[in-house]
Amino acid sequence: MPTQQELKAVPDRPPPDLRHGVTNNLPQFLLLLVVNAFVGATIGVERSTLATLGTDVFLLTSATVATSFIVAFGITKACTNLFAGRLADTLGRRRVLLIGWLFALPVPLLIMWAPNWGWVVAANVFLGLNQGLCWTLTLLMKIDLGGKKRRGFSAGINETVGYGAVALAAFVGVELAARYNLQTAPFVFMLVVALIGLAVTMFFVKNTQRHVDHEHIEETSGEAKPTWKSVFAKVSFRDKGLFGYLQAGFARNLADGMAWGLLILMFKEALDARQAGQLTAIMIGAFAVGQLIFGSASDRYGRKGFVVAGMIVIAASLAMIAATEGFTAWAVGSLALGVGGSLMYPTAIAGLSDRMAPIWRATGLGVYRFWRDMGYAVGALSSALIADKFGMEAAVYSVAGVCLVSGIVAAVLLPSRTVST
Repeated sequence: MPTQQELKAVPDRPPPDLRHGVTNNLPQFLLLLVVNAFVGATIGVERSTLATLGTDVFLLTSATVATSFIVAFGITKACTNLFAGRLADTLGRRRVLLIGWLFALPVPLLIMWAPNWGWVVAANVFLGLNQGLCWTLTLLMKIDLGGKKRRGFSAGINETVGYGAVALAAFVGVELAARYNLQTAPFVFMLVVALIGLAVTMFFVKNTQRHVDHEHIEETSGEAKPTWKSVFAKVSFRDKGLFGYLQAGFARNLADGMAWGLLILMFKEALDARQAGQLTAIMIGAFAVGQLIFGSASDRYGRKGFVVAGMIVIAASLAMIAATEGFTAWAVGSLALGVGGSLMYPTAIAGLSDRMAPIWRATGLGVYRFWRDMGYAVGALSSALIADKFGMEAAVYSVAGVCLVSGIVAAVLLPSRTVST
């Protein structure tokens, strides 16, 4: 990371070969989209197979135990997010992205060779490290390149491609498991994906730090970087606008943690493993496609309405899933659940970026992603405990209630207009 003296020496106008904007940086922007597709595909295989692996291969009967891998993943990814931005500022974006890919390689091997469920849980610690670093860095690098006028689009297309790959890989995982071996075939595919992602990053991806440095000069006149502690406090609770986005992100991922484990088990009880996986793919596919539309639209129409609407749609879709049964009704509910998430997910990231100075944006987004992805662990664990005691429908209704309250909180706390800090 350049010193303050070096930053001040940077000219006010960037050199001719350095411009912000998607079009001006199209080759690298597209390349980062490809890399993020591999990041999404790595986790997509798990989204549709691991809960079934726990019940069918390892014969787990408790929802709490069967979803324990999500708790391990969520806590690890959240903690990794907390420091990923700071690492990106100190070690460089590309280097941290490469480190993240190295953590992906043990995941499929541990699952394929697992003699017990503990190995699967351990594999998800590595997956959390991989996703926390790689997904964070591909997002940051696109925001670096896109500049302040295209933050919503940059965040939206990053999540669209990433989660589109999650949905596609989830479908591939289900089909491979159905045709071959549940514990082997999907994870051979995962290993190939991780190796290709590592190779593309190593040989083709370039660092984006110069874009951050020039944006910092243009927007903040070279002010000093705040401490990590002050950024953590500001994002977590001191700035009500930032907190409004944060709590919505936490609630949405709380719902997703429940959907990843508990909903698949609920669907599988009434249908079969393949149909349960298809419902997951529908939800993730809708989530992926909508993000590009709504993220870009928020650049024009503002962030608040999309976040509030998204949380309300998530709550309504979960209530519908709990109140109905059958593939068709659940498919409609899963589609709505994905749309609700796509309304708020990229919009929250863009809204936070609006309120963060470039010099501490990576760190600030890391703090947000820490709290947001802790929702995976809280959602999986709390909903599983409720399901074990009161039934799956009660667990789904409880998460729907949390999301509805989150939408109300967002309506109260979020600013009506975009604010740049």
